[in-house]
Amino acid sequence: FFGGSSESYKSFDATTELGVQQPLGFWDPLGFSKDGNEANFNRRRSVELKHGRIAMAATMGYIVPEFVKLPGYLSPSEGLKFSDVPNGLPALSKVPALGWVQIAFFIGVVEGSFGFDDYKNGTPGQYGWKVLTSSDPAEKTKKLSAEIANGRLAMMA
Repeated sequence: FFGGSSESYKSFDATTELGVQQPLGFWDPLGFSKDGNEANFNRRRSVELKHGRIAMAATMGYIVPEFVKLPGYLSPSEGLKFSDVPNGLPALSKVPALGWVQIAFFIGVVEGSFGFDDYKNGTPGQYGWKVLTSSDPAEKTKKLSAEIANGRLAMMA
C-alpha cells in the first residue's frame, strides 16, 4: 500500500517516440518531457501535429499564388478579382471585412470539430481518416516521421 509492493511500472521514455530524427536526435531544449508523463507528451504531440499541419497548409498558401491565380472574383460586390490581390502580406489589406469573418468562422468550425480528445486515445493527430497509412509498419513509421519533420520545418518557415 505504501510503496512496498513488488510491482514495477514502466516509465514513459519520449526518446523512443516518433520525431526523434537525425541530425538532432531527441530534442527537448526546455525539458518538457523530463517528467515522463505520457499523457502530457501525447497532448503536446497532438498540438505539434495540428500546428505543423496548419503551417504546411499556410506555406503552400503562400507559395502557390506566386504561380497560380484563381479566375473570377474574390468579392463580386466590390469588383475585386483574385488577380487583383497581391502575394504575401500586402494581401491582408485587400481582403474585405466579411471575407475575414468567413475565414474566422471556418477556422472556428475546424478547431471546434477536431483535435480535442485525439491524444487521450493514444494516437495523437488521428482524427478518423487514414491519409498517411500503409500496411507495412516500417513504411507507415517513415511517413509519419516525415509528416512531423515537414510540419516542424513549416512552423519555422
